[in-house]
Amino acid sequence: MRRLDDERAGARARAGHGDGPWRCRDHDDELSAAHGPQQGQYDFLVNRDYKAAYEDEIAELGGKVYRMCPLYPQYFDKYKRQFRGFLKVHPEYRIIHSNLEERSYFALRIAKEMGVPVRIAHAHNRPVGFDLKSVVREYFRFRLPPYATHYFACGQEAGDWLFGVKNRSKVIQERNAVDTALYRYDPTVAEEVRAEFQTPEDCFVLGHVGRFFPQKNHMQLVDIFAAVHKMRPNSRLWLVGGGELDDSLKNQVKSKVHELGLDESVVFTGVRTDVNRLMQGMDLFILPSLFEGFPMTMIEAQSAGLPCMISDKVPPQCDVTGNVQIMTLDSTPEEWAKHILDQSDKYAAKSDRADGAKSVTKAGYDIVKNAEWLQDFYVNALAKAEARERR
Repeated sequence: MRRLDDERAGARARAGHGDGPWRCRDHDDELSAAHGPQQGQYDFLVNRDYKAAYEDEIAELGGKVYRMCPLYPQYFDKYKRQFRGFLKVHPEYRIIHSNLEERSYFALRIAKEMGVPVRIAHAHNRPVGFDLKSVVREYFRFRLPPYATHYFACGQEAGDWLFGVKNRSKVIQERNAVDTALYRYDPTVAEEVRAEFQTPEDCFVLGHVGRFFPQKNHMQLVDIFAAVHKMRPNSRLWLVGGGELDDSLKNQVKSKVHELGLDESVVFTGVRTDVNRLMQGMDLFILPSLFEGFPMTMIEAQSAGLPCMISDKVPPQCDVTGNVQIMTLDSTPEEWAKHILDQSDKYAAKSDRADGAKSVTKAGYDIVKNAEWLQDFYVNALAKAEARERR
């Protein structure tokens, strides 16, 4: 099962469906998709009212997508009523896999009260900084562990934050895998994508995939690209992803691009379901985030054979090919730009991008093998839970 949102738009969504003895429920404030053999029913609950990537494919493969209110403080009581009512109507769901971070407390506490035997809390990020939201996050993360039967994490830092260092030995590190075959570099596709965005073959393309959200640090990214563009005028920045709520941050980024005179050099693609294709046309992938758990976009980019530049707030474990460089967030845009161009030039001279998918598969991040593992985990976890119920 995989969490899918704008920043993960390249992963293939597969919903397993069949007449098996159990049903699995994945609960998230963003679209999630299930993968695996034909042994169960995988359905999804989202806390947004608009249609996101892969919903059509999920429906075609037999999965259902349900919607509830946003899980913001002003909706907590409404959400609890809705979710409790949902489980009363749907007692067939025997597994809850929640990707709500500390807010998994709500879903898993209710699930425990309603007798759902397998309740998985999944950590994706380690927040940084402190604000009013931090108080709420801390309150619920400390109360979450007793209501989860299993702890999952995309990386050690994310797991330590959500479940506590004392529970580290109980945390299952689940790899953010991708369908590497979809990302394998194809020069023909690269040419087609560049033509779509009217980008010449000799133009340097810096790429980023991620929703417009403060965590992704788009404003600093634009400053970095401005420095790149000054050093190499024949360059473009592709920003792949949608906005949040009223698109206020996305509009701020667009305003900054305009102020810097970069309108003709920055492409806002919006939400795309073909990120695997878009990455073919990029020359280097950049992720200057303020914090991350274990970003799937990094596995996607490396599968596409791209050299990558990340901030020091992104876990270094996401480098699975040896083609990732780290820069501190307090480095100047000029320092970032110099390292970006140096890395790209050196990589282009010595590497075959088609080897990226092979390296990622070898590192154990291919989605097929990971989906099989997760399918087996669900089956075994439910079997053990039901055996305990019969005692």
